Amino acid sequence: MIEHGPVLPVWLCAGCAAPWPCATRRHELLQEYVASPIALALYMGSYYVSASQDMSWAPAGTLHRRFLGWLR
Repeated sequence: MIEHGPVLPVWLCAGCAAPWPCATRRHELLQEYVASPIALALYMGSYYVSASQDMSWAPAGTLHRRFLGWLR
């Protein structure tokens, strides 16, 4: 089984090299947190804060869409 976790500080997926969270990890997270969408938003918000520190050159809106924009 391939682990789709982030490779820091570049924030690429360890499993597929796509920008993290990749499509696979997003799907996994939605399944893991199906009963707790607010907890998922808080969890991804913490990653957003860390990523914005590591990638200070990236526009905040782009990072927001990447880490939080896909949440339902």
